Amino acid sequence: MKQIGFVCCAFMVCAILFLASGGCMSVPNTPNPRFYTLGAIGENQAEQKFNIAPNTIIGVGPVRIPEYLNRPQIVTKDKEGMLTFAQFDRWGESLDFALARLISAHLTVMLAGVSLEVYPWNISIPVKYQVLADVVQLESELDKDLVFAVQWSILDAQNSKMLLTKRFEFSKPIDPHNYSGLVKTLSTACASLSSEIAEAVATLAKEPETKG
Repeated sequence: MKQIGFVCCAFMVCAILFLASGGCMSVPNTPNPRFYTLGAIGENQAEQKFNIAPNTIIGVGPVRIPEYLNRPQIVTKDKEGMLTFAQFDRWGESLDFALARLISAHLTVMLAGVSLEVYPWNISIPVKYQVLADVVQLESELDKDLVFAVQWSILDAQNSKMLLTKRFEFSKPIDPHNYSGLVKTLSTACASLSSEIAEAVATLAKEPETKG
């Protein structure tokens, strides 16, 4: 009986080695995820700059996005209009925070001398203007256009008073036709949105406009 047991064990070991050498038990090669972040324009890239009272504190956020975009995967549409969630192309941070951060970075460039806070901020900080944004549309097909629409508002934060509300719309071909191109195009859209917000803040603050 011992000899039979030994033979069975030897057979099983040989079978396992055979399967392993044939690749049947090998771990599949899974692609590593790629992570993307939205990019801000530089000081010399701003088309317009505006004067505003120095040390004015502007708060940006919250920025709200549709729930289907609230995920790490980059979301696009296919030719049939179905949503596609990229398994290996993902945002490096939550998209709502990324948009708020990018708007804040742009306003720092476009409104010289201001201080920026991204939501949520400490209630003891005397924020003068608060920028709110609702992304009502963010759709893209990699081989076509990116469509970006935002309903945004400016509040007098100290008096909880609505000062202005507008709608921003942007549509531009994705170039190149891949996820890097999508991120680049969305970054460009955010720069255009930020320029509109900067101009509105400067107008509300009644400071002369300076074109850079």
